[in-house]
Amino acid sequence: MPVLVTGAAGHIGGHVTRELLAAGHQVVLTDLLPVREPGAERVHTGDLQDPGLVDAAMDGVTAVVHLGAVPHPNVPDPSALFAHNCLTAHRVFEAAGRAGVRRVVAASSMAAVGLAWSPEPLSPAYVPLDERHPTLVRDPYGLSKLVLEEVAATAHRRWGLESVCMRFPFTGAGDRLDGFLAACARDPAAQRHDLWGWLHTADAATAVRLALEAELDGCHVVNVAAADTTSALPTAELMARHHPGVPVPAGLPPHSTLFDRRACAGLLGFTPSRTWRRP
Repeated sequence: MPVLVTGAAGHIGGHVTRELLAAGHQVVLTDLLPVREPGAERVHTGDLQDPGLVDAAMDGVTAVVHLGAVPHPNVPDPSALFAHNCLTAHRVFEAAGRAGVRRVVAASSMAAVGLAWSPEPLSPAYVPLDERHPTLVRDPYGLSKLVLEEVAATAHRRWGLESVCMRFPFTGAGDRLDGFLAACARDPAAQRHDLWGWLHTADAATAVRLALEAELDGCHVVNVAAADTTSALPTAELMARHHPGVPVPAGLPPHSTLFDRRACAGLLGFTPSRTWRRP
């Protein structure tokens, strides 16, 4: 199918583009930065805040992967970050609905729960943390991801547009992943707000492809996370040290993720399998 990928120059965007091309899909790419991909049908360079660019990029596609957003809150103007992420999400979903696009797969974030970038220490109400966990958001980035999910739900009500919003934790491969794991080894407490979650970027790309190809309808939010944590310490020990008082289910495997992944497995038939641990 012809698929528009926004944010194609980003870390996840590059992996998704290669995954889709390898599976035989046609791709149309857009980003603020120039994208050099000889396999692309078209490449549009510009800002997703520009409705003309979004409409031009949307022409002729049947599905969209929306990855184009400010990826973290470490910016000088938090309000501008929030406005950018919300406006671009609405531009993409609105244009997709008007164009008769069948489905949008969008990168949400575990930050939508509110732990990851909280300005003060927070703990989850329970683990494993599922998609129904009450929001604790206090930061503009996490709030922008909640808005993205509401934009998706609104587009489904208005246009019948199918969507899958994928809540990713830290996502990386190669040096990017190695650096994140090394930081956790030095100080596990620094990743307490992330609940030591992670995902290999190749698994993220596969999940995106399957979300495009799956037989489904409606609007969905799913956690997509690796089976294990970023820490060499047992999961129960991490929770006891850094989130005391939050009950941990009996029988949880020693290094098990703290994110519930059943919705992803049930909806997409996919469970990320890559691990950084040696057998």
